[in-house]
Amino acid sequence: MEELIQRIKKLEEISEELEPTEKQRENYHHQLLEFSNGFINTIHERNSFLERKEPISGLEVDGQKKSLEKIIGLYNEKVTPYGINPASGGHIGYIPGGGIFASAIGDYIADVSNEYAGVYFGSPGAVTIENEVLDWMKDIFGFPRSSVGNLTSGGSIANLIALTSARDHHKIKGEKINKSVIYLSPQTHHCIDKALRIIGLEDIILRYLELDESHRVKIDDLQQKINADKKSGLNPFLVIASAGTTDTGAVDPLFEIGKTAEENKLWFHVDGAYGGFFILCENKKHLFRGIEMADSLVIDPHKGLFLPYGTGAVLIKDKTAVLHSHHYTANYMQDTIGTDLSMSPAEVSPELTKHFRGLRLWLPLQLHGLEPFIACLDEKILLTEYFRHQLMEMGFEVGPAPDLSVSYFWYPYKKGNPDEYNKKLMKLIHEDGRIFLSSSTIGGRFVIRMAILSFRTKMKIIDKALEMIKDCSIKLEEGKAVIKN
Repeated sequence: MEELIQRIKKLEEISEELEPTEKQRENYHHQLLEFSNGFINTIHERNSFLERKEPISGLEVDGQKKSLEKIIGLYNEKVTPYGINPASGGHIGYIPGGGIFASAIGDYIADVSNEYAGVYFGSPGAVTIENEVLDWMKDIFGFPRSSVGNLTSGGSIANLIALTSARDHHKIKGEKINKSVIYLSPQTHHCIDKALRIIGLEDIILRYLELDESHRVKIDDLQQKINADKKSGLNPFLVIASAGTTDTGAVDPLFEIGKTAEENKLWFHVDGAYGGFFILCENKKHLFRGIEMADSLVIDPHKGLFLPYGTGAVLIKDKTAVLHSHHYTANYMQDTIGTDLSMSPAEVSPELTKHFRGLRLWLPLQLHGLEPFIACLDEKILLTEYFRHQLMEMGFEVGPAPDLSVSYFWYPYKKGNPDEYNKKLMKLIHEDGRIFLSSSTIGGRFVIRMAILSFRTKMKIIDKALEMIKDCSIKLEEGKAVIKN
C-alpha cells in the first residue's frame, strides 16, 4: 500500500501543473491582455485577406512544453495573418461573424467555471440563462413561450433540429419519403441540403420556386406547385422561406407563405440565420410580418448580434416533435429525471455534452443593453446604401435594392466579356487584400458581393473598399495587373 501511495504522490506532483498558481495565472492574464490589446488596437491596419496556398509549418503538436509567450507568438505569426481576418471590419465578403469583446469575457467565465449547460439537474443556473436568452428571442419573433428553443453551434445544426422536427411531426419515413415534397427557394442555404441528407430525406422531392426581380419567392408559383403535386397524389409537407438569403439578402414574403402553409397544412420553416435580427430595426420590421406564423425558425446571434462564431439558435413550436428524436435516457442519468424535459438543452438537440453558449450572449446584453446592437444593425443598412451609391458613381452596375445588408455589383465592361473582366477584377481585389469581398453567380452573371454585417465595419472601411476597387480597376484598365494563378 505504501508503494501505491508513493506512486500516486509522484503523479500528483506532475499533474499539479494543470492547476497554475495564482502568480502564474496573473502572468498568463498579463500576456493575454497584451495579445488582445495588440490584436484589437491594430486590426484596422491589417489586411482583411491574405491568401496562402503553401502548407503552414511549426504548429505541430509534439508533446513538449512551450512558454505561453512562445505559443502566442506562434499564433500571431502563423494563424492571424493568413486567410480571411474574420474579426476585421474589412471582412465584407461572406456573411461575417462578430466577435464582440464582452462575449470573450462570457466565454472566459464559462470556461473557468466549466458549467455544464446540457441538463437542468447539473447546472440549473446555466440552463436558466440559456432558456432566458431563448425566451427573449421568442418575444422578439412572436413565438409563444411554450415553444422549444436551443442554442446551437450555428445555423447548420439549428436547421438540422428544425427539419428533424418537421419530419417527425408529419411522420415522413419509409415509403412516404419518395412521395413527399418540400418547397424552397433556389437561394436557400446549402446547409438545408446537408441536413436533409443527414436526417434520411435525401430522396425527398424538392420543388424550387420561381423568384421575382428582387430574388424573393413568388407566392403564386408556390400555390400552383402545391396544387399540382396534390393532384398527382404526392404529399406536400414543408415549405422553407428565407429571412435574408446568403447570396442577395432577400427576405421572402413571409406572411403570404405562412398563410399558404396554413391553408395547405404544411410545416412552415423560416431560415433567418443571417437576417432574422434585423427585425429589431424599426424601418425593417415590415419585412418580417408573418415570421411569427412559422412552425420553426433559425437565427444566428453570431451574425446579427455580432457574437463570436459558434452561436446559432432555433425556435420550434411543437415540443412533442422535438422530443421525439432528441429525448433519450440512460441508467446513469436516472438522477436527472423529474424536471420538464424541454428545459434541458440536451433533450432538444443532438448535443449531450454542450458548451455553455448562453453566457456569451446573456452577458453582453446585460452589460450593454440592446440599444448599441440595434444601432449597429441600422448602421449596416445605411452603409450598404452608401456603398451601392458610391459604386454607381464609379460606373459600376448594382443588383436590385437589397432588403437588408447584402448586395452585389459588377462592371459593365464594353470592350470584351464582362464576366471575364469582373473575374480578373475579383482576383486583383483578393490579391490586394485590404478589404475582403467575395463573388457569386446570379442570373447567369458573375458578380462581386458585399455582405456588410461586422460590428467593426464603419464608413472609413467602406471608403477603403471603394479606394481598393478603384485602384484595382485602374490596374486592370491600364494593363498593369499581373494576376497570379
